[in-house]
Amino acid sequence: MSSRRRERRTEKAVRRKKGAVAINIVSLIDIFAILVFYLLVNALVVEVIPSPRSIKLPESVIKEQPRPTVTIIVTAEDILVDNRSVMSTAQALKADVKLLPALKSALLLAPLMQVEGDTQNRLTRGEVNIVADKSIPYSLLKKVMATCSDTRFARISLAVVEKKGGGE
Repeated sequence: MSSRRRERRTEKAVRRKKGAVAINIVSLIDIFAILVFYLLVNALVVEVIPSPRSIKLPESVIKEQPRPTVTIIVTAEDILVDNRSVMSTAQALKADVKLLPALKSALLLAPLMQVEGDTQNRLTRGEVNIVADKSIPYSLLKKVMATCSDTRFARISLAVVEKKGGGE
């Protein structure tokens, strides 16, 4: 009779195990924690260059994304350095000089830094992005770029809108 009792206990144990399923959620929580951390870190990497609504950028093929830099915005009314008005566009167009003094003084506030991989320890102000409306005359853009070059910016980039199908 004791063997019969053992069989009943075994049958009850089997029935209990069939109804209750144990799920180990520790590894699931770990995966979600890693996923949340990854998404938070990568969400902060995106850089958005300010582009006022009044500016229509020209289209071009983009080979590499711009890095965080000093930004010059040239609108129909003003020239702005990091969203601060420096001078009017009309003044810059009328100026008979190659360099724009008001723009130069604003750009000189950017700190000097060493050129990466340079063994001669040359100093530069790094990079500058120029965001200009496509209706701005090239003569003005040339003055802005010459001023950037004179204030020791190593790379001067002009912001454009990427053309569709031009990834070569």
